[in-house]
Amino acid sequence: MQVSVENTSALERRMTIAVPAERVESEVNKRLQQTARRAKVAGFRPGKVPMSVIRQRYEDAARQEAFGDLVQASFYEAVVEQKLNPAGAPAVEPKSFEKGGDLEFVAIFEVFPEFTVAGFESIAVERLSAEVTDADLDNMLEVLRKQNVRFEVADRAAQNEDQLNIDFVGKVDGEAFAGGSAQGTQLVLGSGRMIPGFEEGLVGAKAGEERVLNLTFPEDYQNLDLAGKTAEFTVTVNSVSEPKLPELTEEFFAQFGIKETGIDGFRAEVRKNMERELRQAIKTKVKNQVMDGLVAANPIEVPKALLENEVNRLRVQAVQQFGGNIKPEQLPAELFEEQAKRRVVLGLIVAEVVKQNDLQPDEARVREMIQEMASAYQEPEQVVAWYYKNDQQLNEVRSVVLEEQVVDTVLQKATVTDKSVSYEEAIKPVQAPAAD
Repeated sequence: MQVSVENTSALERRMTIAVPAERVESEVNKRLQQTARRAKVAGFRPGKVPMSVIRQRYEDAARQEAFGDLVQASFYEAVVEQKLNPAGAPAVEPKSFEKGGDLEFVAIFEVFPEFTVAGFESIAVERLSAEVTDADLDNMLEVLRKQNVRFEVADRAAQNEDQLNIDFVGKVDGEAFAGGSAQGTQLVLGSGRMIPGFEEGLVGAKAGEERVLNLTFPEDYQNLDLAGKTAEFTVTVNSVSEPKLPELTEEFFAQFGIKETGIDGFRAEVRKNMERELRQAIKTKVKNQVMDGLVAANPIEVPKALLENEVNRLRVQAVQQFGGNIKPEQLPAELFEEQAKRRVVLGLIVAEVVKQNDLQPDEARVREMIQEMASAYQEPEQVVAWYYKNDQQLNEVRSVVLEEQVVDTVLQKATVTDKSVSYEEAIKPVQAPAAD
């Protein structure tokens, strides 16, 4: 077999492969012999059909089948021989496949970029530290109470945070518009659910009262037909209900799967969950800074095949997340290209750090991570056992641990600054930079 390789770009390779005629004919004959054993031809017993008849009837199909198998096999042999690492399936261009002659074809494909990860010393990381104080715990209990708020009918004028049951009709230029009317809808004042001025215009209203609100849709309103237009809303208030926060009772604790522990036991459980969230938030922020630093210090070219595959994965995830009657391929690739490129680049860099440092998942850390996740459940031992019985889930945890070990490897050489902050600041998500 003859192989020649041409570098057509930094990552693209154009490989010409010639398979000797003897090997081609051997593969064709092998398939014809297999066909002869099972072929049914009128006038002949099975297995007794003359090879001349078999060849006349089936040689073209056998030759096409041999072509496909030989292309696949010889391509694999060639990339191994040339020590190439394809990043995707090749595009194949047949050059010659005449009976009795060599099989010659061209395979065009991309290879994985070859690089050495460097620049650990240039990465700056701010590592936060915080603790859950009693005040933080008290605030969290109030959040939990508000998440479980109940509304009771009140015989008074509406205030912010009250829930109103309303009917309304919206008109633009005297004409009702689609989506501008509703009956019996529940609206919490101050929730920001309606356009500016709507909820504010109902403060002070009482049950049975009708109010007319003259409002203007925002210029950036999602419905472009209404953006910037003035509308008149006639609103009838059916009822006014005031919020009632639940008391910290055993019944309330039971909603969170915590029974017969009293207020002290509930506070201890909530604190434990907050501390787990805090550890994860700090770890995530450090990891993100390390990954950002690795990408900045190691610019690499991305194989198109890997980028396309990642774009398609993100398309599928978007459809699964948001639903709707849309196929993944209908979503524009440009929506996902930037995120897909970052993911691919990070995947290549992390894999190279693992390779350069001969890292293996630390099984003690794997078990510790599983136990940490399991502690959020009522039967943690069962959760741990479940992970160790499911290879796919266990390997996913091992991958996360391996990424953490990559982060630890970088931190040994990076510039790390420790900073004490409040619990709220530590768990606050990092805001993405504003677009220009």
